[in-house]
Amino acid sequence: MKLLIFYSYLFLSLLIANPAQAETASEIRIGSKKFTESVILSEVITQHLQNNHISAIHKDQLGGTRLLWKALIQGELDIYPDYTGTIIYEILQGEEISSDADIQAALARHGVSMTSPLGFNNTYALGITPSTARRFSLEKISDLRQYPELKFGFTNEFMDREDGWPSLRDHYQLPQTAVRGLDHDLAYKGLEAGSIDLIDLYSTDSEIAYYQLNVLKDDESYFPDYRAVILYRTELKDRVPEVQTHLTQLGGIISETEMIKMNSDVKLEGLSEAEVAQSFLNIKFNTLSKIEVSTRLDRLITTTSEHLFLVCLSLGAAILVAIPLGIWGARNATLGQVILSIVGIIQTIPSLALLVFMIPLLGIGGPPALVALFLYSLLPIVRNTLSGLTGLPIDVQESARALGLPAAARLRLIELPLAARSILAGIKTSAVINVGTATLGALIGAGGYGQPILTGIRLDDTSLILEGAIPAAVLALLVQWSFDFAERTFLSPGLQMKQESTS
Repeated sequence: MKLLIFYSYLFLSLLIANPAQAETASEIRIGSKKFTESVILSEVITQHLQNNHISAIHKDQLGGTRLLWKALIQGELDIYPDYTGTIIYEILQGEEISSDADIQAALARHGVSMTSPLGFNNTYALGITPSTARRFSLEKISDLRQYPELKFGFTNEFMDREDGWPSLRDHYQLPQTAVRGLDHDLAYKGLEAGSIDLIDLYSTDSEIAYYQLNVLKDDESYFPDYRAVILYRTELKDRVPEVQTHLTQLGGIISETEMIKMNSDVKLEGLSEAEVAQSFLNIKFNTLSKIEVSTRLDRLITTTSEHLFLVCLSLGAAILVAIPLGIWGARNATLGQVILSIVGIIQTIPSLALLVFMIPLLGIGGPPALVALFLYSLLPIVRNTLSGLTGLPIDVQESARALGLPAAARLRLIELPLAARSILAGIKTSAVINVGTATLGALIGAGGYGQPILTGIRLDDTSLILEGAIPAAVLALLVQWSFDFAERTFLSPGLQMKQESTS
């Protein structure tokens, strides 16, 4: 029990030191999808508002279209950039829309407004290597009908969306069946390595020129225009009236050439999205704004504190819930099997799916990540508590009853101390799993070590990936060692010897 008190105190101490900055009611929340251009555009919006003395924060790399759209209409976000084609075919699919006025009217029914286009069209396209183009004499999309053996690799969103692969396949009557979904940035690597023959592109991708790819002609005019626009909550005009004026100033200021250049500066030159956005705004608006570029140490301190908060709060809550569940299960065999079945089923749900399930209920950021991690932490603690209590020697249990102690006293003075090592092992297992799983929280804006990992994958930057992966691995080891140390420190030597002799 002293051990459990020690860890509860540790968890509460870290909770009090929560690094998450509280959002003020007037602070405008700007989101971006998890590809480079969206992050750049959101940085442009964020810095432009900040330059005009409006409090704004950028929540970057939150996922795909559906996630950001739901966050916008639920009020988790105030602004994010999107594309007219995506709005028509993914967000407003099924509605009859033929003009920007139709889009604006349909969005208004959801309490959302749209700016005029930012100035460039980033449409979908299909790309192949020059060698593949020569080998199969491919120049246009309809040429693909002749080669069913070709292997396609599309972004996961493109695989399912209304204007994506299913309708493209039907429109062009394409016979290919070797089609897989993968991350957009990894698709270029797969194409270069020859593991796939064709990928979907964004027409402003800097990698098209870098890899010298051939873009197939959309000879049957399947892909619509994807003009970049800004979506924002209509109520924002009442809450912060000057926002609309400043968003309007961004209309038509970014050409396709400029967008490709900004993408290239980030993806190929190694500049940050914030630096690129700042440089662009300084030129366009003749400003002299400067941003502070965080050092690797600054980022490490921030991601570590965020990660510890996620792990400690979710694990602490799991301990408080799982141990009583294990005790109840040990008292009643039937109830124990039901409890184990429920927490076992939760454990089988893919972690990313569980995070997504939480979003409609809790929004984005820390809350859904904390609940998901809490649920994942239950099984090892419940199982070890139950097995530790039911596995006590019969003679010990009978002696406890012979002493005439009440059930609560037997549990507190005899059973829990004897089962402490088993319970601690379950907590340790949950803690180590939790450290690794918490990296996925970055996908929904919860921060932590997953943030540099996601950015590193997107930018093909191994150093950024390691910036998150190595600390996560070190933290997992430190957690395990701390539990081992606590076991030696807080568990009585006699009990340790007894447990070791029976193990």
